[in-house]
Amino acid sequence: MINDLSLQAVEQAHFDTDLCRPLYDSYCFSRIPHTIHTYFTGNKPEYALPSDVGGFNKTHDFVVLFFIDGFGWRFFEPHIQESPFLQRFVDHGTVSKLTSQFPSTTAGHVTCMNTGLEVGESGLYEWFLYEPTIERVIAPLLCSFAGDKEPGTLTKAGISTNSIYPSRTIYEDFQEFDIHAFALQPISIAHSPYSLSLFRGATYLPYQSVADGMDRIVELYHTHPKGTKQYIYIYLSDIDSVGHRIGIESTEYAQITKNIFSLLEERFYQKLMPRADKKAACIVTADHGMIGVSPKETLYLNLELPEFVQFIMRTSRGELIVPAGSSRDFFLHIIPDALDEAERVLKQWLGPRALIVRTEDLIKRGFFGSQKPSQKFLQRVGNLVILPKGNHTVWWYEKDRFESHFYGMHGGLSRSEMEIPYLYLNF
Repeated sequence: MINDLSLQAVEQAHFDTDLCRPLYDSYCFSRIPHTIHTYFTGNKPEYALPSDVGGFNKTHDFVVLFFIDGFGWRFFEPHIQESPFLQRFVDHGTVSKLTSQFPSTTAGHVTCMNTGLEVGESGLYEWFLYEPTIERVIAPLLCSFAGDKEPGTLTKAGISTNSIYPSRTIYEDFQEFDIHAFALQPISIAHSPYSLSLFRGATYLPYQSVADGMDRIVELYHTHPKGTKQYIYIYLSDIDSVGHRIGIESTEYAQITKNIFSLLEERFYQKLMPRADKKAACIVTADHGMIGVSPKETLYLNLELPEFVQFIMRTSRGELIVPAGSSRDFFLHIIPDALDEAERVLKQWLGPRALIVRTEDLIKRGFFGSQKPSQKFLQRVGNLVILPKGNHTVWWYEKDRFESHFYGMHGGLSRSEMEIPYLYLNF
């Protein structure tokens, strides 16, 4: 069943005519963790998804959630007819459309899924962000200084991550309800400081390949003890990776998407043997979509407007606080007294190619969540945002550190980036 109410709600979520506003109050990714809680306990908290997404008429004892990085709504629709796995949700489950949070980026969404915190609460709002406690721009998921080629450089520099990552996870909350959680993700990122912090309270099961991950889930399903509650979270990164590196219109992108859902059908669903004593559900969702871009056409702020550096804040060491966000949502830390002039210069330079918005205006409009932003978020986030329109990108250039190489991007407010599927199936 297609949930028409969700489609209508997202369609009406406008911002600046052609952009999409995040629906934190209803159909938004940020409500998924609370919804999972409801599936197990039957207690619907205020911040769960609307009941029409499916699954609220019963309690579950086994739930598996496929978090497919980059699999936006625009990619879901073309694959329905060719994928028995996806078609099954249309025929026997519930297919809903949600909005991403803003920014439409992995950092904020993986953090939300594992902590239940909105972007404005966790403070981990983008791939690159300014961390005031060390006065550096960092890549929190990599636990590195922004621009470093290797992960873990923060740890190697002796910097503690305790204050960088959230202090509690949903898995620790689940333990209070006797829900045993399993977290699966690629072995290449399995033992990073971020992963070890965000999966506290879950049994951590790194996998070698997608097929290996499917086999682990099937094994957990068949060995699931009667009368217990189990939640399985699995993160799949391949679609997003190929979209970035090769492009969302490429044959490689179409093929990797087809391969993923073939594996989910053959190595997951077809190997399940429904048991009468089990109330199980499968959920498929994504953190964001993507939009096609051309790295050769990226506009580099410091190359096009070298004099603009006069407006950018500096650390106590005299270093510019830049760049934060991404080429689709460039967050600038502007000297407060220069904010008016910086905004004017950017609008004159970019014209219709980008929307220039003050962060305080986005906060007032609820773009970072339904809750009051945390002090951590307010201390990290820039005060002026460049939101490129169409397929434009705007970024900062430093050779071998900050350059545009991707053919698919996200982070902004276009519908291609912001609209995502939420698929529910009881089995």
